[in-house]
Amino acid sequence: MALEIERKFLVVGEAWRGQAHAQRRIRQGYLSTDGGAASVRVRVDDHEARLNIKAAVVGSARAEYDYPVPRADAEEMLDTLCVGCLDKTRYLVDFAGHCWEVDEFHGANAGLVVAEIELDAVDEVFARPDWAGEEVTEQKRYYNHALALHPWSEWAPA
Repeated sequence: MALEIERKFLVVGEAWRGQAHAQRRIRQGYLSTDGGAASVRVRVDDHEARLNIKAAVVGSARAEYDYPVPRADAEEMLDTLCVGCLDKTRYLVDFAGHCWEVDEFHGANAGLVVAEIELDAVDEVFARPDWAGEEVTEQKRYYNHALALHPWSEWAPA
């Protein structure tokens, strides 16, 4: 079984931008609203199209399966089958031996910036950059599936 171990953080400030070494625009959508046992996502970016299945659990570790699909099929699924879509730019930032993915959201999630780090073990120790603010790994509303269905702009003020 493929296992994704990932931690999520809200991004503070703009310092990360000067450290980014790559970026790509991503459009992704989900094929169901409830998630059930898994979320099923279709994604296209500047380079490829993929179908992804992740266990619908909240936390730092979950099963994940990921497959390439023909771009035309992925575009058609996004346009006709997806119940929730989102648009973001993903930046890659190297920091202390890890590659962080910083997602800057657009559209209904504009203004939200989330950083993720993939780890080899749940208890792996890692250096945290100053721009990685509050950890939101355990907060379902910050997961892409939730953001596609309930965008950040629609949240009630805290």
